[in-house]
Amino acid sequence: MPVVSMRSAVCLLGRFPALAGADLDVDEGDILLLSGPNGAGKTTLLRCVAGLVPLHSGTAFVFGHDLAFDRRTARHELALVGHETFCYDDLTVRENLRFAAAAARRPNAAADAALERLDLGRVADIAHSRLSAGQRRRLSLAVALAREARLLLLDEPHAGLDPTTRETLDAILLGAASEGRTVVLASHELVYARAIATREARVVAGLVQGGLAPATTKPEPKPLEVRA
Repeated sequence: MPVVSMRSAVCLLGRFPALAGADLDVDEGDILLLSGPNGAGKTTLLRCVAGLVPLHSGTAFVFGHDLAFDRRTARHELALVGHETFCYDDLTVRENLRFAAAAARRPNAAADAALERLDLGRVADIAHSRLSAGQRRRLSLAVALAREARLLLLDEPHAGLDPTTRETLDAILLGAASEGRTVVLASHELVYARAIATREARVVAGLVQGGLAPATTKPEPKPLEVRA
């Protein structure tokens, strides 16, 4: 079974169908790029997979869990990196990372490793409320690493990153895929995103174009019939 499988998925924002019948397959080890215009449904798709937006109709499975009935169980195995960090303002960088790791049933060592990987050691004891925008972006990525997520969902991950951090991000995502983890990223910065993506699907008006995984096997050619 794919890591993510959606068929005719509909999600509503109010009465508006932000997803209007989306079909999507994401396999283990994929780095899937979701491209498309603003308002097309990319962020809603990520939030639906993360269990943050309810499924109105259709089907959606993440790690085999049916999101129509259970939107919580799969969250321990995934991380969403979006425009907000979802961190606590009064906790330090280190405390936020250790809290995120504990919530995902991961050890403190995972949080400390993520702290160093994203070069946050110099601000480890500074409260989240005092971080710059760039530091908050790096902390969001570190939280995903601290959770040791099997599925990484990223919304505009390259936005606002300096070249060094962007290279670090790309190395992290490529390394995650090589370890068998799965990445889905929505991006407008296609030059950077396409450089690491293994597949691309375009989201337009709540529908996904090219979102189904290609067949892994090809039919055997029929033997030529030779007539005397």
